[in-house]
This record gives sequence, C-alpha cells and structure tokens, in this order.
Amino acid sequence: MTVALMWEARAVPGRGEELLAWARAQEPAARPLRREVFRAPEGRVLVVTWWDAAYDAELPELPEPDGELVTRAVHRWRFESVDAWPGAV
Repeated sequence: MTVALMWEARAVPGRGEELLAWARAQEPAARPLRREVFRAPEGRVLVVTWWDAAYDAELPELPEPDGELVTRAVHRWRFESVDAWPGAV
C-alpha cells in the first residue's frame, strides 16, 4: 500500500523563503519512495512524502519549525492511495 504524508506550514510575513529552505533541508529518518516540496503565496510550504507502508504505520514526520518562523502550528494529513495514473508512484 502507498501512504502519503502531507505537511503544510505558513511562514511569518517576509520569511517564506526561509521556511522553504528549512523544509528542504529536513532529512527524514528513513527514505520515502518520493518526496516533493511546494510553495504558494503568503509563505505557504507543503511537503508530501510517499511511503510503501500500511496506513497506520509509524513513519517519520517533519518536525515543527521554530515558532518564530511560522504563523501557526503545522497542519498534517495522512492519505492512502486508491488510484494512480500510469507512471505515478
């Protein structure tokens, strides 16, 4: 089964690039099948990792960044893959 972990944070105004650099520098304790890092306006950063694991498996999560870097607590979601296009993970 493929499980996707999503991590999303919003930077303090003017610190979006710093939050993006912080997220990109984080190394999980184990290597996922795939990892993508996204950015959006207003300093939002999204990290998605894909894992070959059971839905409830213990998987390494990105930590909370320094509270002075973000406007709120990190949002986290876990999804189970139910469909994929050819060539996708």
